[in-house]
Amino acid sequence: MLKWKRSLSVLAMTAILGTLAACGGGGNKVNNAGGATEAPASTNAAATAAATDAPSTNEPVKLRIMWWGSQPRHEATLAALELYTKNNPNVTFEPEYSGMDGYLDKLSTQAAANNAPDVVQLDPGWMPDWMARQQLADLAPEVDVSKFDAKLLSGGQLDGKQYAVPLGSVAFGMVYDKAAMDKLGIANPANGWTWDEFFALAKESKSKLPKGQYFTLDYAGNYFMYSAYQYARGKGQVITDDGHFNVDEATYLDWTRKFEELRKEGLVPPADVNASDKENDPQMDLLAAGKVLFRYSFSNNLGTWDSIKPGAYALVTMPRAEEAGGWLKPSMYMAVSKNSKHAEEAKKFINWFVNDAEAAQITKTFRGLPANKDNAALLEANMSDLDKVGLALLRATEPDGQTWSAGAGGWTNFVDKDWVLVRDQLSFGKSTPEEAFKQLKEASLSYEK
Repeated sequence: MLKWKRSLSVLAMTAILGTLAACGGGGNKVNNAGGATEAPASTNAAATAAATDAPSTNEPVKLRIMWWGSQPRHEATLAALELYTKNNPNVTFEPEYSGMDGYLDKLSTQAAANNAPDVVQLDPGWMPDWMARQQLADLAPEVDVSKFDAKLLSGGQLDGKQYAVPLGSVAFGMVYDKAAMDKLGIANPANGWTWDEFFALAKESKSKLPKGQYFTLDYAGNYFMYSAYQYARGKGQVITDDGHFNVDEATYLDWTRKFEELRKEGLVPPADVNASDKENDPQMDLLAAGKVLFRYSFSNNLGTWDSIKPGAYALVTMPRAEEAGGWLKPSMYMAVSKNSKHAEEAKKFINWFVNDAEAAQITKTFRGLPANKDNAALLEANMSDLDKVGLALLRATEPDGQTWSAGAGGWTNFVDKDWVLVRDQLSFGKSTPEEAFKQLKEASLSYEK
């Protein structure tokens, strides 16, 4: 589950800039109250790095590692694993990777059977539950976090221990098919645009869209997009930091009714087409297939879109209203499973993965600009044009964008299951906005603190 807070003060600083954007999917745990403590750090970074390069034992070790992402992220990660094995011949890997769909269910099933991979990639929104359930190993002192911002680290901390390290920082915005819009004569949006402009542009595009092409996905019941709208309207978090349902009824009804209008006017895909969308899949992603012009994205994802259709796409800030709609957040975390039989080697690998300059040059910004400040500066100095576009979205979001916050744990199923059920009912016309709100509020009762 993801939640966010309003203040952006510290994230606007250059230090956080060194930790950039995706989505994909998303959504997360940072102490935004200004009370972040000093991050635990190795007392001798050089010694830690040296220990990473030299294996502690000559016995063969095979580490299982699991992550989600796009094909470019997979390829970059596999290349990094190959380099690590080259430098540490006794360590090999058994990679498990996929898209985001089904990832958490698979990983949770493995963890319940005490069979989770040694190294796991986790969404920030899952961290409170995973740490509270004692499913992760303490990473200190093997993993040097001296080059990380304390606010990013805090999402992987519990009771003074570092259970996971952030891999990057991202901005939440939108990606659009600039090439298609230019061809159709539809005006491009500009950073700082509003939700009123978003819905007006949708309606203006109706006469220009050919049959089978739509303005955007049906986001009536999408958790992340609704969160952006509620923030923009100044109504705060969807779920509070102390674990309470905080969906503003009037704002929710306004949002869902606006999408009802778009649905009736044929500006979002029919429910069955909308449900077939699979982000970043070259065949099933509705943006890549040319069926929609807009979808939400993170600042690190443009390279993935460009690999599907080079030169076609651009990024823009999430629309705003009284306040900004977009936010900054840690992209994802990496951790070691508590029951790993090779925990020490797994920690040494993570230390290399997040701190080594050569590893950063391989993995690039597919998980956001590295959270390690030195590696972030290294990549920024040699950044590609595509990465510069992602960085521009991050910087456009910084000044007053929302700051992601971990919030209370225990709401993962509410977001991943209850909200998804309501989303599908709205899309297929099986529920009215009023009924959808009532259903969400009733479902929230079992999660209330």
